[in-house]
Amino acid sequence: MCGIVGYIGKKEAFPIIIKGLQRLEYRGYDSAGVALLNGDLNVYKKQGKVSALKEYVQDKDVSANVGIGHTRWATHGEPNDVNAHPHVSNSGKFAMIHNGIIENYAALKTDLEKKGYTFQSETDTEVFINFIEDIFLNTKVDLAEAVRLALNKVIGAYAIAIISLEDPNLMIAARKGSPLVVGLGKEEFFLASDATPIIEYTNEVVYLDDREIAIIKDGKLTIKNVEDVEMKPYVQTVDIELEAIEKAGYDHFMLKEIFEQPKSIGDCLRGRLNAKEGHLHLGGINDYVNKISNADRILIVACGTSWHAGLVAEYIFEEYCRIPVEVEYASEFRYRNPIVGEKDVVIAISQSGETADTLAAIELAKSKGATILGVCNVVGASIPRTSHAGSYTHAGPEIGVASTKAFTAQISVLTMMALMLAHKKGSLTESEYRKLLVELEAVPDKVAKCLDLNAQIEIISEKFKDAANFLYLGRGYNFPVALEGALKLKEISYIHAEGYPAAEMKHGPIALIDENMPVVFIATKDSSYEKIVSNIQEVKARKGKVIAIVTEGDTDIAGMADYTVEVPAAHESLMPLISVIPLQLLSYHIAVMRGCNVDQPRNLAKSVTVE
Repeated sequence: MCGIVGYIGKKEAFPIIIKGLQRLEYRGYDSAGVALLNGDLNVYKKQGKVSALKEYVQDKDVSANVGIGHTRWATHGEPNDVNAHPHVSNSGKFAMIHNGIIENYAALKTDLEKKGYTFQSETDTEVFINFIEDIFLNTKVDLAEAVRLALNKVIGAYAIAIISLEDPNLMIAARKGSPLVVGLGKEEFFLASDATPIIEYTNEVVYLDDREIAIIKDGKLTIKNVEDVEMKPYVQTVDIELEAIEKAGYDHFMLKEIFEQPKSIGDCLRGRLNAKEGHLHLGGINDYVNKISNADRILIVACGTSWHAGLVAEYIFEEYCRIPVEVEYASEFRYRNPIVGEKDVVIAISQSGETADTLAAIELAKSKGATILGVCNVVGASIPRTSHAGSYTHAGPEIGVASTKAFTAQISVLTMMALMLAHKKGSLTESEYRKLLVELEAVPDKVAKCLDLNAQIEIISEKFKDAANFLYLGRGYNFPVALEGALKLKEISYIHAEGYPAAEMKHGPIALIDENMPVVFIATKDSSYEKIVSNIQEVKARKGKVIAIVTEGDTDIAGMADYTVEVPAAHESLMPLISVIPLQLLSYHIAVMRGCNVDQPRNLAKSVTVE
């Protein structure tokens, strides 16, 4: 959530910052603003989209070689022009942008008000920059030292960037709990919440670690921690093509990312899986295979769509590895006193690698001696750096807020992880193992066949775009898919939808079924097939409208359901990678038909980096 962009160099800063903010729109926001240094400190900010900010500054002076920009997702104070970032100190000398939450801002504000400070906004950020100014004025230290001293006093999460009217060759940035990356150019530097605004200009970056401060002054970068110890910058090369963060002719990023899944799953498998040779290797966990194989249990912690991928993994790990698995909401795990030991393995799943609750959960588990494995998409993110080991999904940038290709990539990695462990343990026979490798290698082509159903699903979507509620039902491996299908629909179309295990329908949800209730069944042929056929009949007996995802050639359910969508046959444990595709398309088309902002649904952020 929120987005930071900064530039200091010889180019015009404003076009770079505005383009960067547009690249960060996927993170979710409700206002935008910039602060520019050109002899004066000019601050322009506006509620609404970056486009509103661009229109607002058309007759303003935006010339500058130094500037910072921000897209805000409201926490303290409603979305409006005043609460938008950047915020300026009382003297007018310092400007700050900030992602995160300062938990002790109220106490700091009270102390500052007693000293005569006044505040225009309701934000914790305005308190933060004035707290820094107060230290600067009263301790007679330079600005970088004032920032460091302030960071030792504030409580909470932050990614900040600060510029100074008195020192236009200076930019200061710091992070704790919210991501921040420094791009290294030729006689220029860039700041951003992630690499997407930077890659157009440089592929060399430094990811700041928690409690680190970046000081860019007179064309040089210095990194210190809050204990005032200088750190050696670790320069990484970002492997993202500019085309990967463009729409490439699609109407929305979400649709593009749905259609990228044959490639993203293939990229996830490539170099790791060779079914012909019976080869499967995940280098990221190779040194921990024995420890995982001998674990007392596996704990999976995640949020949202990643939690649903974890539920699929629970079925796979328990079936093939015969290791007990528990799947936890990271937000709940961190706030109870969980029983975690040294023989537990914790798998943390996060597309961004920055999810605040998941980070806190793994820190808790790590403190109790557990082994932490990360499954993430973004290279250099916090969770991979905090974990003992893990695997990247290699799905490529996912810009749409509603996750699609990240979900299937996560399941692909977790499936490979489980099969690798099962083979090591001997809990799968060699023939079963090789059969599953062949089946897994075939998944990208089967996903491509599912995408050919797009026109059919668009027609079905037209029939149900005005529904007020949906039920999604599945059994076994397809139960988490039902949850994910319901989440996608509610996220982007704002239709109330719930997912359930199909057998639970009779324990409450069946009371809702009438002629106005669409019910989506994931009813592919598997060990629960006969049971789910009975569930469909129960819904039809109550005049419910049935949309069924079925295996190709299934004529039995076609005779009962109002609409059927046929997907390629696949091994039961791999079916979630196939059956989820029509549900993603269904939610997409319904949302478009309802006039919803598919890529930036209301109130949602791509990466939840604060509680």
